[in-house]
Amino acid sequence: MAKQTKKQKALVEKLGDNQKLYGVEEAIQLLKDLKSAKFDESLEVSLNLGVDPRHADQMVRGMVVLPSGTGKDVKVAVFARGDKAEAALAAGADKVGAEDLLEDMQAGNLDYGRVIATPDMMGLVGRLGKVLGPKGLMPNPKLGTVTPNVADAVKAAKSGQVEFRVEKAGIIHGGLGKLSFTNEQLKANFDAFVDAIVKAKPSGSKGKYVRKIGLSSSMGPGIKVDLTEVQGA
Repeated sequence: MAKQTKKQKALVEKLGDNQKLYGVEEAIQLLKDLKSAKFDESLEVSLNLGVDPRHADQMVRGMVVLPSGTGKDVKVAVFARGDKAEAALAAGADKVGAEDLLEDMQAGNLDYGRVIATPDMMGLVGRLGKVLGPKGLMPNPKLGTVTPNVADAVKAAKSGQVEFRVEKAGIIHGGLGKLSFTNEQLKANFDAFVDAIVKAKPSGSKGKYVRKIGLSSSMGPGIKVDLTEVQGA
């Protein structure tokens, strides 16, 4: 990490170990002011939820489109044949195939951010459960990645659609774009991400659902967000 400027040191001291809460836009600006890495850092969010995902009725998982995009080029692979395969390629898929794509992935070529399949291909894709599952890449109809409308799924993946999933401790982590984005773009992504999680509240969640929200950058400190400024939280 590059040497901090006097301004950055003052900001770090201001943050300290206190429990102060910040508005979303103020937190975003603070992280930008603290930026010292030479690369374009990502803005990351974490939400502590009042759920225990070990219980099926408390699982929180879904997809959300970040309106300002992610700042990343997502590589997409699609299992499809015939017209569906052509539609996926036309929509911008990086790799489309059937048995050939299966063999390619079995050989270890798994450099994809999203894997999509038509329903009739799941018998084939099922053979990849042990390699795609641990990477969170296994196509799932509940997430819209097993679908006859592969073109729409590819376009969504390429235009900023991200998956969220609660971890064992009841925490969801997500990327909201790059610090080079405008504050307005990052705030729009934050609002969309949090709103999707609020709407995905499971039936088994009791008590307060969103308990804490924190924002951080790739190399920066964590900043606690004031929940009173977050709609629905």
